[in-house]
Amino acid sequence: MTDLTHQNPAPQHFDLIIVGSGSGNSIPESMAGWKIALVERGVFGGTCLNVGCIPSKMFVLPADRAVEASQSELNLTTSFNGVDWPALRDRIFGRIDAISEGGEEYRATGTEGLTLFRGTAQFVSDRRFTVTMNDGSEPVEISADRVLLATGSRPMIPEIPGLDSVDFHTSDTIMRLDDLPRRLAILGAGYIAAEMGHVFSGLGSEVTMFNRSGVMLRSQDHAIADRFTKVFSHRVDLQLNNVPTSITQGPDGIEIVHADGSTVTTVDEILIAIGRTPNADTLAVEAGGLEINRFGRIDADLTMATKAPGVWAVGDVTNEFQLKHVANAEAKVAFANILRSKAGDSSRVEVDHSSVPAAVFSHPQVASVGATEQQLQAKGVDYVVGHRDYAGTAYGWALEDHESFAKVLLDRDGMILGAHIIGPQAASLLQPLIQAKALGQSAAQITDSVYYIHPALTEVVENALLEGLAHLS
Repeated sequence: MTDLTHQNPAPQHFDLIIVGSGSGNSIPESMAGWKIALVERGVFGGTCLNVGCIPSKMFVLPADRAVEASQSELNLTTSFNGVDWPALRDRIFGRIDAISEGGEEYRATGTEGLTLFRGTAQFVSDRRFTVTMNDGSEPVEISADRVLLATGSRPMIPEIPGLDSVDFHTSDTIMRLDDLPRRLAILGAGYIAAEMGHVFSGLGSEVTMFNRSGVMLRSQDHAIADRFTKVFSHRVDLQLNNVPTSITQGPDGIEIVHADGSTVTTVDEILIAIGRTPNADTLAVEAGGLEINRFGRIDADLTMATKAPGVWAVGDVTNEFQLKHVANAEAKVAFANILRSKAGDSSRVEVDHSSVPAAVFSHPQVASVGATEQQLQAKGVDYVVGHRDYAGTAYGWALEDHESFAKVLLDRDGMILGAHIIGPQAASLLQPLIQAKALGQSAAQITDSVYYIHPALTEVVENALLEGLAHLS
């Protein structure tokens, strides 16, 4: 096995070229014996491992504990006395970095038949690339019978006067700060902003959030977004309908001028979290017979095949979800179809995007699957709503929770069209609803035929379903 990271190889041909080491690195054992090229220009292991889901949740958990300790409820007197930020950061990335480095070492030296290229791949013709090496050595040209594109996405940066003159952070860098900032501004109000806003406000920063719309998490069901915005505004200075007109470095910190042109907020650090854009534009796709659509993505069908013969694409570079579990499912399908292609088998498997769940690990936690009520209304779908407050269940009484709820949307046959939960354990509570929707089980089946442990919090799901069913009778 040859590691070409520090060499200038002659052009090579492979059975498969994989561009991206996130979900694209999930190479099945059934490809043993293949000659594979794996190209990665950034940190090995992709977004989720290094700058996304995994480290962020390792910060979220301590923030959860801090918020809970700060809320003296349940006839307890508790307090949060601060965080050793450097130690917390080092504990988290001491584990994350070791996994990334170990994965890279394994692919560079321990995978028979695989060659790791550390650089940026760009098409020069059909299934043929030039790799510009990170170490400055001569570019390498490679080609393959089959190609898998899994280049992920990167943070979007807004065009705000002065922003380029200050040191700002994205989700790629904010978690590696040397110190917890006393004052932090966050631009954005989606899931990254909500999670990082929770982390930093929970651990002691004064957080100001700027959002162009009038609600946080606006892609969620409106009932969820409205409730989240209400609850979260108790912890941060939430500036809605407010896009800064300029950002400059002042004597006491970064000065952010509000939309009104006169109000100024001064902070020590600023996080840009307005969304992510696909890395399709790094690939010179036109030379490979592909196009970038109006959303900045490469189109792929449910077999993950693109319009270019022998080229598949998975993850953020092609789908709208930007979720690791979706990228993993797509990679599994793509690899299966690549194997069938090489074997001369014309049959293909497809990914199922009909029941993709998502969660926001903030405080409160949010989880959803399927359609929102607004989407159903826009399509003219006939539906009923089942709603249950946590406070309407025995465990909700124990929590003294008066804000959280579960909401289900059923069609006239009692099938689940969508489900949305806000509150403690939302991501876990949603799971039976995800399975029911994916497996075609009706609300009646998963209430009449299944035990719900009393007085567990899962009763909020059961009762929401029962209320929805009552509207059908």
